[in-house]
Amino acid sequence: MVRVAICRYGAGNVRSVELALRRLGAELVDDVERADLAILPGVGSARSAMDGLRERGTDEVLRARHASGGPILGICLGLQLALDESEEDGGVPGLGLVPGRAVRLRTERVPRIGWAAVEPEGETYWFAHSYAAETSAAVATSEGVAAIVEHGSFTGVQFHPEKSGAAGARFLERCLSRA
Repeated sequence: MVRVAICRYGAGNVRSVELALRRLGAELVDDVERADLAILPGVGSARSAMDGLRERGTDEVLRARHASGGPILGICLGLQLALDESEEDGGVPGLGLVPGRAVRLRTERVPRIGWAAVEPEGETYWFAHSYAAETSAAVATSEGVAAIVEHGSFTGVQFHPEKSGAAGARFLERCLSRA
């Protein structure tokens, strides 16, 4: 059984992520440092999320985990927090796990909410975001936006696998199998 720690920072879609992981048979633990997989969930603003991570010391735990090769999955805001910085909230330093920055979407529809295909993967997932990663570590896109980012032991997704039905469950199963 894969032991998974969900990083808490005072916001985020923790309950949805917990339910999705339990359905897949993961054991939920509180120890971000020693879990087989750490998940940085996403919903909220960059500044308040980073403040919450710093207050709990989770920012340093995540940096050390990444440096030692421990798997981390960032979901939506969790992906954006892993970058060097975000332009949200007037500019916020990120965790620096992945080179790049989160920028406000430059599309006619902000926030971007709804189902969209991810290429080259071909699956359709649920998106809900106003910012997106600009990074050389993107390995898949959706409508011109980075959808999956991989850098070392970090994988980040702009979509919400926990809200993406069967496709999201398959994605989470792959993450658990690699942990």
